[in-house]
Amino acid sequence: MRKLWLALMIGCWLNAQAVGVRDDRQQVIDLPQAPQRIVSLLPSLTETVCALGVCDRLVGVDRYSNWPASVQSLPRVGGGLDPSIEGIVALRPDLVLAAGSTRGADRLEALGLKVLRLEPRTHADVHRSLTTVAQALHLPASQSDRVWQHIQNGLQAAVQSLQPSARQGRVYVEVSPTPYGASESSFIGETLQRMGWRNILPGSMGPFPLVNPELVVRSQPDVIMAGDSSRASVLARPGWSSLQAIQSGRLCVFTPDESNWLVRAGPRMADGAQLMADCLNRAASALPGVAR
Repeated sequence: MRKLWLALMIGCWLNAQAVGVRDDRQQVIDLPQAPQRIVSLLPSLTETVCALGVCDRLVGVDRYSNWPASVQSLPRVGGGLDPSIEGIVALRPDLVLAAGSTRGADRLEALGLKVLRLEPRTHADVHRSLTTVAQALHLPASQSDRVWQHIQNGLQAAVQSLQPSARQGRVYVEVSPTPYGASESSFIGETLQRMGWRNILPGSMGPFPLVNPELVVRSQPDVIMAGDSSRASVLARPGWSSLQAIQSGRLCVFTPDESNWLVRAGPRMADGAQLMADCLNRAASALPGVAR
């Protein structure tokens, strides 16, 4: 009788520890125990795990994850477009974090791995992903709340750092030299809206649309932001050298590390916001009067 009672008590305790989390596919992932061996296939999710204070649970990451420095020594298992299925399985993860668009995720699930798919693209997505990852890792809500509040405080500080002359205008942000841009519906666009700036790419194009370079020429943005990888192609595009933003020095080019801060929708989102604010402050001195 005593053994039966103990078995029931242990069963109740295990059930109380079980967690079910809903991913971006609206699929519920059951996690009866706190994952201790995590593979992340998206840099922003890697950074989320570490911001939540459990970086030590990561056993493998994608090739682009590089922050914090401690993850750089972990095994690399490809990227979202070409994950190494064999490499991931060999690490024996009890949870794989992936973007919704990650190839091979279905294969990993078919092999018996638990895959949580999250792809943050807006501020609300970042908040939801942060909360969901914390739940999946059996962490208290206070930990994700703390990280989110830190992000919010940083975003507000970036907005407040803007000079009065740098609080309005039209902007184009390039996130890839293909070129892909950040529209007003992306987390980057939402941050710029908080700063009073209008995005030349409407939200109807999707968060990160492929951009026709002629659209930028026609739109004549007051400020252009781009990563270092776009520097050469920007100046080579027909009509771009005559853009007032470029001729007047209102082109902000970010280093590779800075670009990572800017384009990753995760815990360092406020750092990216401060980069944009610094760019806008510099550009304001070159604006001809009040920006359009």
